Amino acid sequence: MTITTCADTGTEAVAATPQRALDIAGACKSYGSIPAVVDLTFTIRRGETVALLGPNGAGKTTTIGMILGLLDPDRGTVSVFGRRPAQAIAAGRVGAMLQDGGMMQGVSVSELLSMLRSLYPNQMDMRRAVQIAQLEGVEGRRVDRLSGGQTQRLRLAVALIANPDLLVLDEPTAAMDVEARRRFWREMRQLAGAGRTILYSTHYLDEADENCDRVVVLSKGRVVADGTPQSIKASVATRVLRFTSAFASAAALERVVGGDVLTVRGERVEIRAADSDSVLRAVLRMCPDAHDIEVTGVGLEDAFLALTVTGSNQVGVDR
Repeated sequence: MTITTCADTGTEAVAATPQRALDIAGACKSYGSIPAVVDLTFTIRRGETVALLGPNGAGKTTTIGMILGLLDPDRGTVSVFGRRPAQAIAAGRVGAMLQDGGMMQGVSVSELLSMLRSLYPNQMDMRRAVQIAQLEGVEGRRVDRLSGGQTQRLRLAVALIANPDLLVLDEPTAAMDVEARRRFWREMRQLAGAGRTILYSTHYLDEADENCDRVVVLSKGRVVADGTPQSIKASVATRVLRFTSAFASAAALERVVGGDVLTVRGERVEIRAADSDSVLRAVLRMCPDAHDIEVTGVGLEDAFLALTVTGSNQVGVDR
């Protein structure tokens, strides 16, 4: 076992194994008397695509700041490929796309990327970075004359140009249109398939559900869930019952569902119930004409709300 001393904090961190890209162990960070992250502990294996989710104020930005070496934990350790974050970044092993990252003004897209590319030992081919970032045709345009979506895609190209092993993406598809988002995720799946590790935060929960291997949910600076999207959704003991009935009466159904969530739109009814079997039996007695019946699990968005708003217990990793 290799021990690496973290000069920034005076603490020691166990270096990552060859299978692990990121190790966060007992990290705490406060701003004055306000804690941002509390005893944060999780690892990311190489080649994983992981979504970091949480409501505003959950600690996502602070966590990303520590991973990128922009912030030092007050306690605990952060190790990237067995090194301090700043060392891993200097070696070109980490690329970051931040929401509010500033850009050098007065230069063209190709000039900026060429300059940045020269700083790293294992650069990505410029044409490939431009292709992934969907910047074809605007390489000669000045950075300060790009649209909002083009600027966002340039941030991605900047993150890619070092040919990093770990990509850290903060709200990567913000300002992208639907087609650009779809192409973005196709490219990310290709990069992940080639062995790159991808960590991203997003408010588009459908993207996390469709594109990530694993979800880490933060709430009030703590990990409240960590697992596959399927295991996160299954952890919330709620099922969604939908059916159509001409006899559906909101007042009568309210007596059946009790504290469950009921939505009635004309003849179409949706009930979110902890015990969907019992509710379905009661519904069939009340509405014998019920048809188009569906019973499904909740989506990632519902699970996310249950975990971060209602304060559910922590969900363990299922990997």
